[in-house]
Amino acid sequence: MGSTVTHGVISPPGQDTGRVPGPRSSGEASPSGPRGAGDRGRGIVLTALCFLVCAGLGLQSWTALRATGFDLGIFDQAVRAYAHLEPPRSPIKNVHHEFPPGFSLLGDHFTPALALLAPLYWLWDDPRTLILAQAALFAAGVPVVRRIARHTFRNAEPLVVRRAADLGGLVYALGWPLLNSSSNGFHEVAFAVPLTLLMLERGLAHRYGAAALWALLLCTAKEDMGLVVGAYGILLAVRAHTAGHRAGRATGAALALAGPLVSAVVIAWFLPAMGGPEGYYWSYGRLGADPGEALAQVLTAPWILLQVAVTPFVKVAMVAWILGTLALLPLGSPTALLAVPLLAERVLSDNPNHWPVINHYDAFLWPILLTASLETLARLHERRRSARRWAVAALALSSAAAVVLGLGTLVRPEFWRPSPDKRPLATAAALIPDGATVEADNTVAPRLTARTDVVIADGTPRGADWVLLRVDDRTFPFASVEEQRRRVELLLAHGYTTVREEDGTVLLHRTTIVPVPGMRRPGPDSTPVREAVPEDVGANLLRR
Repeated sequence: MGSTVTHGVISPPGQDTGRVPGPRSSGEASPSGPRGAGDRGRGIVLTALCFLVCAGLGLQSWTALRATGFDLGIFDQAVRAYAHLEPPRSPIKNVHHEFPPGFSLLGDHFTPALALLAPLYWLWDDPRTLILAQAALFAAGVPVVRRIARHTFRNAEPLVVRRAADLGGLVYALGWPLLNSSSNGFHEVAFAVPLTLLMLERGLAHRYGAAALWALLLCTAKEDMGLVVGAYGILLAVRAHTAGHRAGRATGAALALAGPLVSAVVIAWFLPAMGGPEGYYWSYGRLGADPGEALAQVLTAPWILLQVAVTPFVKVAMVAWILGTLALLPLGSPTALLAVPLLAERVLSDNPNHWPVINHYDAFLWPILLTASLETLARLHERRRSARRWAVAALALSSAAAVVLGLGTLVRPEFWRPSPDKRPLATAAALIPDGATVEADNTVAPRLTARTDVVIADGTPRGADWVLLRVDDRTFPFASVEEQRRRVELLLAHGYTTVREEDGTVLLHRTTIVPVPGMRRPGPDSTPVREAVPEDVGANLLRR
């Protein structure tokens, strides 16, 4: 009684001393009032639901051969290397992109958090370990989201708090960004999601030291997460200043400086030190050839940012979809500003892979936007506005998107089976002996990472003992089916023989060691090459 609420932060009555509140005594009520077995039971059910759905979609993609070498196979090879106490290397990534032998993926992206998964491979050395681990990490966010809801609705009546926690947990658990990520195999976003939620929740709880710890750990999920941490630091400092919390103000200021500094050091020094080529991932050619030129152009002609951000129009549709599926509720909270760096990376990018909404990129935004939505709903409720109608709209829109983008496939038997063109790949892969060198169709590569030295078949012959490829359906990264057929004809004319051919799938074995025209493996002086993106990518929100 007598407290005030400012953007989801509760200021106690009287003068604040700057002291971080300590733990409540056993007799003191929580922000949402006492919680019984029923509340805990609903939390467990929602957590289990999130895990089962995400694990189900991931395993469905595995079973149906939709989890591919790019990127499940890459992460599997990297984490397996960690499990053997080696640097994270991936032959799939290195050979295809012409990185020198032994190149560490830490020179590609700053993802040291992945090393935490290495012990799981001591229990089960299989790519599906990553699928299940990602589902568990996503599910771990459910109780955190429920706590966020209780913080934001702290001054509401207990029934409203309970409903907010349940609604927030349900929308998160079945969030279409999580379903997309699960269907796509595995990515570093598995760590980014729960770490972002923990950072936000601890800030709302005024546990500023813990918030800073989770923020710094978030920086280990990917090199650009420091930008999110920096934006959060500004938000935290402003809110803490408004509430009179000196500790929060200092923590926010420190994070505002530390987050971008970590990203800058990692991008400018650490990645190159690990062998990452300068400018390899620079995808902002419309702004400038490099960061310096882009900055100069933005300062002299700032309107170019808007021009690039809205063309092609699919970028506008992407932002509208992301915000619209939460009924625009994120726009009512300053927390949504944390999403600006991540959205800017995508709408300003020249890479069409960043524009659709069926990849894993939206999952980075999900904790931020859902927290902002809960804060907006809490403010609407306090002002006696139509919070219930907005909540129902957000639930309906998010659920509809979830059904369209993954949830509906779980109950359709045909999605649990490989398509006719992919089915022979698994059969042929089983014929390849352990320890062999393999050039495999990207679709089946993860089936071979645990027991062979596998790279994906691409535009350059690599001289592997075995080659497994489709010749009737285009497969990444070939530009056409005809190119795949020419590859098989070339190999058959230079020392390879057909071991199995079924429904457009060909398994070749190298029986005579003769030079293959164009054959090459990356060497110490190799120059990494960027991926050529097919023309049809990025033309549609729902197409990769």
